[in-house]
Amino acid sequence: MPPEKPLPGDCCDGGCDPCVLDTYAEAMEHYREQLAQWLARNPGADQG
Repeated sequence: MPPEKPLPGDCCDGGCDPCVLDTYAEAMEHYREQLAQWLARNPGADQG
């Protein structure tokens, strides 16, 4: 399951480090990497 996308109001535009949007971007990158590895191990699984 992909990570839940932050709502528009979740970022306060206060320059937080890390920002919720940065955390989400990192989580999405990790998700995409894991998904690609899973699909490589399970050929044809993405052809619903």
